[in-house]
Amino acid sequence: MNEPLERIKHWLQHWDGDLMGSQGALLGLDIGSYGLRVVLADVQGHQVLSESRPLPQDGPERVVAEALDLIRSVLHQAGMQPQHLVRIGIGFGGPVDKHAGTTRLSHRAAGWEHFPLAARFEEALDTPALLDNDANLIALAEATFGVGHNVQNLFYLHLSSGVGGGMVLDGRLYSGATSTAGEIGHAIVRYDGPPCSCGARGHLESYLSVGGLLRRANELGLRTDNLDDLFGESAIGRQVLAEATELLGMMLANIVTVLDPEMIVLGGVVTRRGGESFLATIQQRLTESLPPTMRRDVPVLASTFGFDSVAVGALALAAQSLRD
Repeated sequence: MNEPLERIKHWLQHWDGDLMGSQGALLGLDIGSYGLRVVLADVQGHQVLSESRPLPQDGPERVVAEALDLIRSVLHQAGMQPQHLVRIGIGFGGPVDKHAGTTRLSHRAAGWEHFPLAARFEEALDTPALLDNDANLIALAEATFGVGHNVQNLFYLHLSSGVGGGMVLDGRLYSGATSTAGEIGHAIVRYDGPPCSCGARGHLESYLSVGGLLRRANELGLRTDNLDDLFGESAIGRQVLAEATELLGMMLANIVTVLDPEMIVLGGVVTRRGGESFLATIQQRLTESLPPTMRRDVPVLASTFGFDSVAVGALALAAQSLRD
């Protein structure tokens, strides 16, 4: 088993899961840009499994059917039946209403408007299902099992095809009044800026998503649709990254000023491609952007769960619900 999943196993073996005795399993499901991904664990931490499949492109009902088939396959591998599931956590790549268990919409696929996603899985598997947005669940994954397991307050920022955020405050995932807290990708940078995936203009996502970074490179004369070209020897690539890290440092300084987290965690393909030097530059820009009276070193660290991160966070959400 890979090291991140071993961490989940160790955590489950030492938590207060004796509420469920020796029976029952938790499942985390990711429905997002990297496809369908499942992490399954028994509550005692004896086994943890992870599997994935491509995401169907022909509507939410087809996605649900494929996800249910994947879940049953993983249960079979574990020697379990659906009735062994005591909680399901679901992560969705778009805004949700976590209280209603519905998706609000997807910025990248039609048909997800007000879709009762949690109810579909509760009906099919006869167990409670909890829904949240993908960036929120990565924040929870890192705070529960990952790089932030020893802190109570962290902010997570996802830099990929979109830009999302999530926060854990006082050890709890914070979603706000309408389940939309942390949506830093839709903070306004310039009212007359480039278009965002949500239909507005000038949002942070317009500048720091993969598409936003490549758009800026093309504006400056570097004709490419390959993110790797920005992290090479090109002078234009270096300029794009300098502008991006300056903007990101300023935005994260605003987050630190408002929330006072112990740690910032960054994930997504841009972070993975940028590596340690990218993180170090962001941390420097963040420190420089803080007001003098609040200046301190806030660690800026990379997410540790990779492609499984949302499913791991969904599993953490399921586990946390047993304690509530």
